Amino acid sequence: MDIIVDHFTKDYGNQRAVDDISFRVVTGEILGFLGPNGAGKTTTMKAITTFLKPTAGNIRVGSHSILDEPEEVKKHIGYLPENNPLYTDLSVIDYLGFIARLHDIPQERVRERILEMVVTCGLEGEKHKKIGELSKGYRQRVGLAQALIHDPQVLVLDEPTSGLDPNQIIEIRDLIRRIGKEKTVLLSSHILAEVEATCDRILIINKGRIVADGTADELRRQSQGSEIVNITIEDGMADEIFQALRELESVEIVSFLEGIAGGFEVQSKPELSSRREIFKLCCNRGWTLTRMTPFAASLEDVFREVTR
Repeated sequence: MDIIVDHFTKDYGNQRAVDDISFRVVTGEILGFLGPNGAGKTTTMKAITTFLKPTAGNIRVGSHSILDEPEEVKKHIGYLPENNPLYTDLSVIDYLGFIARLHDIPQERVRERILEMVVTCGLEGEKHKKIGELSKGYRQRVGLAQALIHDPQVLVLDEPTSGLDPNQIIEIRDLIRRIGKEKTVLLSSHILAEVEATCDRILIINKGRIVADGTADELRRQSQGSEIVNITIEDGMADEIFQALRELESVEIVSFLEGIAGGFEVQSKPELSSRREIFKLCCNRGWTLTRMTPFAASLEDVFREVTR
């Protein structure tokens, strides 16, 4: 079941929080939804989950519009908000039973669904404990369990790994990736490495507008522009190698790498690659090419560039 955001706009008085954005998340895809604070991420997620009505535009979950069928949309969405509100005086299984009844799961299936969520979310050893006694990591697992218990086709996760330690982050990441093979997942996070490791595609929003959309590799290539490689060449004079590299047809800029004997940074001309020419040059001159490493912008570099 796809999420279709169609020219969504949201105003708060005179302030425009989200400005005419459109995108689609398809079944089996995990979309990382990024942006600085105040960019419009939470507003968009609240609209998808029917907590907010658009000022203009529409959002559909499958064939159901949030404007015309909000109650139907809710049946197909599991939502984990950033603050993960839980009833801390209830045990895990009592809380999940309460949530199951809220979702009108037939009574004869409630126990089955609770047990499935306990296993799926790794809560076997904690199921009889009060939620208030659980660590932050296990509380996040309970939050995911409540979002999944009615078997929704769409998951909206706002900062699902916030406040977790590295081991817990890896466990939650693996759980989300398993879930994402069958469902449509929209995930918001400020942890860029986490988004890159978890998500199939990344959408970045800034000041209410979409400023980047693609896989992590695509966004890095777009940000970087021309190809850049760091190389090390031995068995030749540095100045001679430098001059020969500059004369290659595909090369735009050559510079020495400080502190590395025979090291150079080579930037290709736009839409060209110089790697093959560099290799042939070394073969023809009898030089030894000991290293050729493509330089890739980090996701953090991309984020800074498009949101400054």
